Amino acid sequence: MKIDAQDVPWRAAVAGLSASLVGLGLARFAYTPLLPAIVGAHWFSAAQASYLGAANLAGYLAGALVANPMARRWSAPAALRAMMTFTTLALFACAWPVDFAWFFAWRFVSGLGGGALMVLAAPTVLSVVPAARRGTVSGLIFMGVGIGVAASGTLVPLMLKQGLTATWLSLAVLALLLTVLSWGGWPQRAAAAPTSNTSTEGPTPALALRALFATYALNAAGLVPHMIFLVAYIARGLGQGLAAGSRYWLLFGLGATAGPVVSGLLADRIGFRRALRLALLAQALAVAIPALGQFGAAGLVLSSVVVGAFTPGIVPLALGNVQALLADQPALHRWAWSQATTAFAVLQAATAYGMSFLLERNGGDYAQLFEIGTAALLAALIVDLGATRLRPGGSAKRLS
Repeated sequence: MKIDAQDVPWRAAVAGLSASLVGLGLARFAYTPLLPAIVGAHWFSAAQASYLGAANLAGYLAGALVANPMARRWSAPAALRAMMTFTTLALFACAWPVDFAWFFAWRFVSGLGGGALMVLAAPTVLSVVPAARRGTVSGLIFMGVGIGVAASGTLVPLMLKQGLTATWLSLAVLALLLTVLSWGGWPQRAAAAPTSNTSTEGPTPALALRALFATYALNAAGLVPHMIFLVAYIARGLGQGLAAGSRYWLLFGLGATAGPVVSGLLADRIGFRRALRLALLAQALAVAIPALGQFGAAGLVLSSVVVGAFTPGIVPLALGNVQALLADQPALHRWAWSQATTAFAVLQAATAYGMSFLLERNGGDYAQLFEIGTAALLAALIVDLGATRLRPGGSAKRLS
C-alpha cells in the first residue's frame, strides 16, 4: 500500500532526531575532540578527563534503566522533555570547571539523559508512524547520532578556537534550541509504557528476543575498535600522523550521518531481519580490513565509511526487529528496547575497557583489537542465523 507523506508525523520525527542529536550527538560524541583541549587547558589531568568520559557511559547505562519507570510515572513526552532539558543544563554546567566532582556529576547527568532519550524517543515516535515507513522514519531519528559524530570532527574544532568555555556554551545553546524545537512535537497518543509485570504477560517470543539482545550487544563490541581506536591506529599504529587519522575520522563521521537513513530505507525495502544480517556481514568485512592490513588507503577509506555508517545505522535495524518480534504487543516495545539498549551499553563499555587493557600489554598491536571486533560481529551474525527458528511462526519458547 502506498503511504502518502501526509500520513507520516514529521514533527514527531524531527523531535526524535533532535533528541538523538542532543542526547548522544552533542552530549557524548562532542566530548571526544574536547578531551585533549580540556587536558591542554589544565582543567583536568589526562586520567581525570578519561574518568569524566566514563561518567557519561555510566550515566547512559543508568538512563537506559530508569527510562521506562519515568515514562510510567510522567508519560513518555514529559520524560523526553525533562531529559532533553537536563542534558542541556549539563552542557551549560560543563562550561565552568568548578572542580572534578562538579564536572563528573554533570557528565553523569548528560549520560543519563542520553540513555533515557535513546530508549524513549524512537518507540514514542514510531508508535504513530505507519508500519511501511517505520524504517525510514527510525533512520531519520537516529541520524541525529551521525550528525553529532560528523560535528565532533568538524564544527567542534572550529569552536575551540574561541576557547573551551565558549565551546561548551555553544553546544548548550544548540541543545537548548533543539529542545525548544522538539517540545510540541512529541505524540500524545503514544503506546503506554508497560507496568512492572507486563513483560511476563502474554505470548512473548522470549528466546528470540534474548538472541536479538545478544546480537545487538555483540555488534556493540564489534564497533569499539573503530569508535575509540581508529584515529590512534592510523596515527600511531600505521605511523601516518594525527592529521591523517583525523581525515579518516571525518570519513567515519560522514558515513555516520547517512548511515541511519540508508539502513532505514533498506529495511523498508527488504525487511528488518534481512537488513540486520546484511549489516552484520558488511561490518564484519569492514572491521577485518584494518586487522588484515592488506588493502592500503582505499581499504581504510571503505572501512571507515562502512563502520561509520553502521555505528548509528545498526540502531534502527535492531529496533525494527524488536518491534517485529512484538508486533502484537506494542505496550512491550519500550520495555524490550530498554533491555536491548542496556545490553548494548554494558558490552560496549566492557569491551572498551578490555581493549584498552589489552593494548597496554600487547605492545600497541592495534590489529588484535580489530581481529576481536571482527570475531564479535561474526558471532553476532551466527547468533542471529541460529535464532531463525525462534522467530514468531517457528518453534520459539514463549513467556507465560
